[in-house]
Amino acid sequence: MSEVREIIKGCLEGNRRDQELLYRRHAAKLFVVCLQYAADYDEAKDILQEGFIKIFENLRQYKFEGSFEGWMRRITVNTALEKYRSRNNLYKVEDIDQISETESEPDSEEYTGLEASDLLSIIRELPPKYRMVFNLYAIEGYSHKEISKLVNISEGTSKSNLSRARIILQRRVGSYTGIKKKIIVNG
Repeated sequence: MSEVREIIKGCLEGNRRDQELLYRRHAAKLFVVCLQYAADYDEAKDILQEGFIKIFENLRQYKFEGSFEGWMRRITVNTALEKYRSRNNLYKVEDIDQISETESEPDSEEYTGLEASDLLSIIRELPPKYRMVFNLYAIEGYSHKEISKLVNISEGTSKSNLSRARIILQRRVGSYTGIKKKIIVNG
């Protein structure tokens, strides 16, 4: 933790080397977070840049309590949420009944050939509102009450969006692997 303190102290003093070091150490992990919320790669880069600007602007507020990486992640997620809210998200939502389902269910209960990067790609294909709620609930651990405040929707809409996201994910994972298996995210 003392090394983190020294880097933060250097950043606060305007030391460019420490600022670059902080960025290089954490940019890749935070970019993955950005990709979870962004519509595409370029938007993820924008969110990352805006997030780091906010991290540097608010560095004095970090109290060295809890994980510094977690603190930066929270700022990054909030930056993605701000971008989401500012876009007037009136996207056409895909009708879940029109998503093709695989006809057969193999005997194997294991997903074979599905890598984490494949699953992230499938999640990124969700309609924006569903992806946002799924990520906040399943990945970030927010409650539906918290999500409703963050995204400015009702708790019922949050639950409905999560349910629809699960259905879409189940069908897409099933068509990818040839296996139908429920994706269970308690909520």
